[in-house]
Amino acid sequence: MLVDNGVNGDSRVQKTARSAADAGWDVVLLGRSPGGVAQSWRLGAAEVRLLAMPAPLARRRHEFRRAWLRWPLAYPPNGIAAHRQQTVKAWQADLAVRAAQLAATGPGTPRLGLRKRLLRAEQVAAKLTRTWVSGRYWMLTQARTRRRFRNPWDRAYTRFWQTVKGDGAWRRLEPGLWDYELAYGPVVDELRPDLIHANDFRMLGVAARAKIRAAAQGREIKVVWDAHEFLPGLKPWQDNARWLPAHRAHEREYAPYADAVMTVSDGLAELLRREHHLATMPDVVLNAPAALTEDLDPDAPAPDLRALCGIGPDVPLLVYSGAAARQRGLDVMVDALPQLPGVHVALVVNKPEGPYVSGVLARARKLGVADRVHALPYVAHWQVVPFLAAADAGVIPIHHWPNHEIALITKFFEYSHARLPLVVSDVKTMAGTVRDTGQGEVFRAEDVDDYLRAVRAVLADPGRYRAAYDRPGLLRSWTWEAQAEVLDGVYRRLLPGPAADPAPADAAARSASDDPRPALEVGT
Repeated sequence: MLVDNGVNGDSRVQKTARSAADAGWDVVLLGRSPGGVAQSWRLGAAEVRLLAMPAPLARRRHEFRRAWLRWPLAYPPNGIAAHRQQTVKAWQADLAVRAAQLAATGPGTPRLGLRKRLLRAEQVAAKLTRTWVSGRYWMLTQARTRRRFRNPWDRAYTRFWQTVKGDGAWRRLEPGLWDYELAYGPVVDELRPDLIHANDFRMLGVAARAKIRAAAQGREIKVVWDAHEFLPGLKPWQDNARWLPAHRAHEREYAPYADAVMTVSDGLAELLRREHHLATMPDVVLNAPAALTEDLDPDAPAPDLRALCGIGPDVPLLVYSGAAARQRGLDVMVDALPQLPGVHVALVVNKPEGPYVSGVLARARKLGVADRVHALPYVAHWQVVPFLAAADAGVIPIHHWPNHEIALITKFFEYSHARLPLVVSDVKTMAGTVRDTGQGEVFRAEDVDDYLRAVRAVLADPGRYRAAYDRPGLLRSWTWEAQAEVLDGVYRRLLPGPAADPAPADAAARSASDDPRPALEVGT
């Protein structure tokens, strides 16, 4: 199995690896070490290896050059700016000490007045130099941060390589994809796998190239491509006109090498079928939580959500669990609080002290509700459902983005197994499901007034919405155990040999605490 992250924080990948190993497959999960140092541990009966991955190709050649036209006075990007800034600071520190020495000198000291005038002149020179250095350093920072790859030249560059190389244009537009190949490829070749489970678009290329190399040696590798998101519907994390065309080209080049495709929803499956002209519909493996979690770590009960918020059992509590970003819509939860007296909000997020959450908390302080907004870190993935169950309602206020419209996301299933009434924005698939099941209320995305209506409805009669979970078979179909059967079916369809022996019970039940750093949940 291949994934382009550090495994910790990706519950789908963790559960996939563990379930495959429990079903008898010999699983090695390769990820990218966030600290640049190789690591390994066991996840149930699966082996996890995090690879050190240098990424020099992630920066284009011109990013190492000076931006002469836009920022002519900027320092070159070679480290001299920090050196000059520190040198001037040291100069001013020395002047401060010399000024203190002169201040302590008696009035009879020879040439005292001249020495003071010279020192003041030097202080002025140091101040001017610091201003000059700071200005050039600022220009360097602007040159680095404002390289958005969206100017006319860059658009022409992108179109040129698309015309010349077609789907191979990614090699010029996004050469950093080779960093993954150079880190993962040799390890995959050494392992000589029968099957590669490639998670998402970056790993698809690594898997396909390994398949090609193996075929040249007379070996066959089956490739399963697990598409977590619809690439054309992604918003690049940086303002870069090259990013999406490059990754789409990379995906198109290697999608034909996939022997099976799986994804997270029926809607995404249909989009992938059309996008890549697939002969068959991808298999759907939902991002559902595991129902049987008590064996994972019986000595580590879930933390108390209300205790972490400092509130009692009768205080109304709304929870959001998942990644924090503007398009996740957390602002609406805070903006509504002045009109929801006594209601608290818990934000269980990946970066509680990150810039976006810090901005949300600053907004809460401005509105006078900071004491009712609590930013909390993730808990271990097997603790998520009991942790969230302490809330009165689960909120999913995401904005309208293509990938938000087509799937039931992880937190939807986590809230459901916690039997929480839901308050969800009107993104297509999730809103339709909530209206069908009656498990919550739907509001217009980014509309504070409509959000208030939905929240008041679920808090006024939570029992009505919780009753939806009593529908026979509803929660059972939303468990990872049910999804693992689909996963194993895909593998055995590709490798239909004798059934593998299941993993020993003690291995399958091995505590996740075998991992030196606990596996964390990402509610994407």
